[in-house]
Amino acid sequence: MLYRYLLRPLLYCLPAETAHHMAIATLKLMQWVPFKLAILRRLFKPHPKLAVQALGRVWSSPLGLAAGFDKDAQVFEALHALGFGFVEVGTLTPKAQPGNPKPRLFRLPRDRALINRMGFNNQGIEQALKQLKQRRHAPLGINIGKNKNTPLEHAQKDYIKGAHALAPYADYVVVNVSSPNTPGLRDLQAVDYLRPLLQAVRHTINERVPERHVPLLLKIAPDLSDAELDAIADLAIELKLDGIIATNTTNTRDQLQSPATHVAQCGAGGLSGAPLKARALTVLRQLRARVGNELVLIAVGGIQNAQDVRERLQAGATLVQAYTALVYQGPLWAWRVNRELVAGLS
Repeated sequence: MLYRYLLRPLLYCLPAETAHHMAIATLKLMQWVPFKLAILRRLFKPHPKLAVQALGRVWSSPLGLAAGFDKDAQVFEALHALGFGFVEVGTLTPKAQPGNPKPRLFRLPRDRALINRMGFNNQGIEQALKQLKQRRHAPLGINIGKNKNTPLEHAQKDYIKGAHALAPYADYVVVNVSSPNTPGLRDLQAVDYLRPLLQAVRHTINERVPERHVPLLLKIAPDLSDAELDAIADLAIELKLDGIIATNTTNTRDQLQSPATHVAQCGAGGLSGAPLKARALTVLRQLRARVGNELVLIAVGGIQNAQDVRERLQAGATLVQAYTALVYQGPLWAWRVNRELVAGLS
């Protein structure tokens, strides 16, 4: 209630990206006082009934935070303490890069959605490693990508660099070739590009972390055709990937309730939030039908509440992720969803 009626209206007076930076700063402050995190972990710890075994470990809840919120791996401990079963950081690129020109993040409150064209803005792998090397409690996925100025024909080198540096600190690694905000990136979803890229990343991880299996997942776009989805699913099985994350943001603007003029002013970028729900669910069901039980599927896109989580799990997801709902519903959102999931089990 405090967030909905006081904090959120105040944050909405600020540009969306400024509000995001304030949230990150607040979470950093929480982490500077260790006993605060211990208290929060105890208060918001998911019920044991929610535990899920997947990707070689036990997750305290099937609900995780998607990549894009904690781009530089700065506040994953605080986010985990608020009730998320796991946190995916990134997308991280070998070199720091500023991303696309501002403004590049926009709210569509009527649709409970966001439009972003951030462009993989991050401080680079070396900076992230300073946080990742510290002792931690949070289960962690690490999302890797290529630098904007790296030509597609050399993209594989960027992903190899990311995998080599970051795999030792990951509970799973994600190859992100599906952001709409890096020119040409989605071309890498074509099987002819994707096969050697994934093979190289898998080989790099195995060599870098020989003592354990680090799961490798692929994050895909919702805008792929049925034939493209089937081809990627078949490739994932062929290469023995551990899973697929479905889906990233969409380029479509179908059936939005926000005024067309406001949507047009936001410009290009990926749409996330409630409008993505139907398409993301369709993609999930198609993938599960194609891969059977051979892969872990992580569902993301349009998840707003516990019923959405249950629907994704029933449709074949092993784990789920969200991001936009956290923006609209506040820092206690994961804890509330976990509580409602437990209530639904009784």
